[in-house]
Amino acid sequence: MKHLIIYTSLLLILGSCKKYLNENPDNRADINTVDKVAKLLVTAYPDRTYLFNETASDNAEDRTTIASKEGQPFTDLYFWHDPEGTSDCTPAEYWIACYKAIASANHALDAIEKNNFGDKVLPYKGEALIARAYVHHMLAIHFATPYAPGGANDGMGIPYVDKPETVVFQPYDRGTVQSVYERIEQDLTEGMKLLRSGSWEVPKYHFNPQAAHAFAARFYLFKGDWDKVIEHVSAIFPENNFYDNLHQYAGDLWSLSSEQIQAENTKAERSFNLLLANTYSIYQRAGGAGANRYGFGEKVKNESGGTTVFGLSFRTNIRHYGEPNYTPGKYEEYFYITNVAQGTGLSYIMMPLFTVDEALMNRAEAYIQKENYPLAIADLNELGRARARNYTPATNGLTVAKAKTFTGKTDDKQAMLAALLDTKKRAFIQEGIRWMDILRNNLTVKHNHIDQRGTETFAELPPGDPRRVFQLPKDVNTSDVPLNPR
Repeated sequence: MKHLIIYTSLLLILGSCKKYLNENPDNRADINTVDKVAKLLVTAYPDRTYLFNETASDNAEDRTTIASKEGQPFTDLYFWHDPEGTSDCTPAEYWIACYKAIASANHALDAIEKNNFGDKVLPYKGEALIARAYVHHMLAIHFATPYAPGGANDGMGIPYVDKPETVVFQPYDRGTVQSVYERIEQDLTEGMKLLRSGSWEVPKYHFNPQAAHAFAARFYLFKGDWDKVIEHVSAIFPENNFYDNLHQYAGDLWSLSSEQIQAENTKAERSFNLLLANTYSIYQRAGGAGANRYGFGEKVKNESGGTTVFGLSFRTNIRHYGEPNYTPGKYEEYFYITNVAQGTGLSYIMMPLFTVDEALMNRAEAYIQKENYPLAIADLNELGRARARNYTPATNGLTVAKAKTFTGKTDDKQAMLAALLDTKKRAFIQEGIRWMDILRNNLTVKHNHIDQRGTETFAELPPGDPRRVFQLPKDVNTSDVPLNPR
């Protein structure tokens, strides 16, 4: 299939727009078969990661200039400033990648509407709708005021783009957070009805039914609809055999080398991966956040590898670029060589967008919110015994009393929530999930700073601070899109 040039003023690629408009329409790809629709949808997933939010979260610390180099955009991200430009690991880079993905979904849906493909195209229509919903949700999480269950949610949302653009500079309305969530839910609900009979060459690279349920669970977790969270997570494995499909760090992954674990973490064959995306990312590299002054250092390493609420430590896969420049060793990198002579190229990772582990913890959180502690504990214990070596139910099984002792909380619900969030913080470090938990649970982020004399000071990012919402690329004003307040 010819390369389809997709353009949108939100993408900031105005030069491409001009070139596209000057091109003979006959030279453009015509999406006139189901196979072409399916191939186009491969690009309906962002090809950049949201790992920049890890530096803004409490999974980062000041490692000092003695051991690490300071550079952008990580300094700005750590101090909750707005990074300039759209370079690697910036929020603006992710924004652009998201709207490119949305454009692909919209072109696929437009082709489906204009052609008589019959019922065989319906699973791909479902995939396109769900992919569009997912990407808009990720944009809302990072670039709009957090959704407040039961609240007015009348703050600025993000442009919900549901049609291919036909002009270069098209005005957009950001709407409200409420209106964005309503449209996400509409696309998600409609799309899920169409997925059942889908057939993909590699299902884990597409919104297959399991991945769609995992996304729905995360979405309804943000909405505070606990019953739907439970419903969708339970639908992933109706037999409730979640344990067999978790990351078995205390099982078959235990004896593997660090490199082997990274490879396993990114394999489509692994049952714990529900959806994977091919993304360009240097975040875990030394030249990214790996050896930057502000990142995963000694304190965070000790916290993530320390004793959990289960009385044991989780298996970790720590790698480093000279201590204390650590990385959790989550992803295997695929280096695409662009110049053989110079040895230059692009760094790609198969980024897990949804895993069984996260889905199960989302259900546990929903059970806690409904004060069904026995079922919440059952889900948490499944993760605990999959991650901690020598786990025994009698000794290490979670109880409400243990959660209170571990967290220092006296209220049952608050203690269980704190235990859950602590478990997730350790298990999902450098997966971008901690930032979502920070937003949903109104957690204050605290960052340290060590000056040249060794004096340590601290800064906080409390709930309600406008800097908790990442800034849009400045050039979106060409489409009359207002920036976030500062």
